Amino acid sequence: MEWLNVVAGLLVGIIVGITGVGGGSLMSPLLILLFGVAPATAIGTDLWFAAITKSVGGYIHHRHASVDLGVVRLLAIGSIPAAILVGLWLGYSEGGRFTSQTLATALGSVLVLTAVTTLFRAQIAKHVRTLAIRSNPRFLAFKTIATVFAGAILGTMVTLTSVGAGALGATILMILYPRRLSLRRLVGTDIAHAVPIAFVGGIVHAVVGTVDLELLAMLLLGSLPGIIIGSKVAALMNEKIVQTILAVVLLIAGMKLLL
Repeated sequence: MEWLNVVAGLLVGIIVGITGVGGGSLMSPLLILLFGVAPATAIGTDLWFAAITKSVGGYIHHRHASVDLGVVRLLAIGSIPAAILVGLWLGYSEGGRFTSQTLATALGSVLVLTAVTTLFRAQIAKHVRTLAIRSNPRFLAFKTIATVFAGAILGTMVTLTSVGAGALGATILMILYPRRLSLRRLVGTDIAHAVPIAFVGGIVHAVVGTVDLELLAMLLLGSLPGIIIGSKVAALMNEKIVQTILAVVLLIAGMKLLL
């Protein structure tokens, strides 16, 4: 059955290569629904999977000057403490473990939210750009506070479910910084911020004992060539169609976990 874990990593790697998102959103539900991995172990292992794979992407984006370190810093001010607090909560509540149903419900809820933001991200950002409040001089201070708060939300969601740093993080950045961040810098900034959250969340789950190192190795073995394949296939596919399919898959997976 170990080869199936490699296949899972390969499939997720291909999707990430094509769409730029979907790693955390797909890996945990795939492990839970198709491979029968316990939700806590799926989430903990997925966090380390994300931390390792996104470290590579973050480094590349940083070398190409496509990371806004100021925005990453504001997000991290909120996300890192939130991830640590959630980790302490995980460690001291219910003997260090949530019930499978509790984690599955949390994961399902975030997947449904991710599906919606993936489908309507452009429309949401376009609407927000037209709001009159953006021209108010006080909006800059509000945006700073909102960025820190957004980081806290992302840190909480990622530590609990391993989902949220990708599609949700990109949507939030698109809404808050539509002019400051080009598409390339938005993706790079989102990935760079996802790395420390994933590492903090992964450490939390490792301490609690919900990380499967052998499973992680198999997933990475498949994902690395998968990302390369997906990147090449991306040039031949319509991005909008792919994102729609991805959103539908996430919605189905989320509803299945909730129900």
